[in-house]
Amino acid sequence: MKNILTLLLVFTVGCVSTHQSARKQTLSHVVLCWLKEPGNTEHRDQIIRISRTFKDIPGVLQVSAGEVIASDRPIVDDSFDVGILVIVPDAKRLQEYLHHPIHQNAKRDILLPLVEKVLVYDFK
Repeated sequence: MKNILTLLLVFTVGCVSTHQSARKQTLSHVVLCWLKEPGNTEHRDQIIRISRTFKDIPGVLQVSAGEVIASDRPIVDDSFDVGILVIVPDAKRLQEYLHHPIHQNAKRDILLPLVEKVLVYDFK
């Protein structure tokens, strides 16, 4: 029984360590967009839809996109219209994502015509 508990403990610690290591190896690319026409739901939805195609870019692990959630908390910035999160394994893949035709076309055809301001945060 003691050997089984020891084995279970080693397995659990190994899984947690591996999971934490994998998480540390990813890079998060956060994009906040302010529309030229704030609150325009059609424009917001176009950006959300096109952003979800980023998952088709090699190296992209995860994509989330959505509208801002209004908040009355002073610490929360809810002034933007759309938030986009793209997760890639590393800086090399981020550069490949940024230069990929899917991203470049979305930027040219949808983002630049509809967006007044963009703010980007990258972190690992």
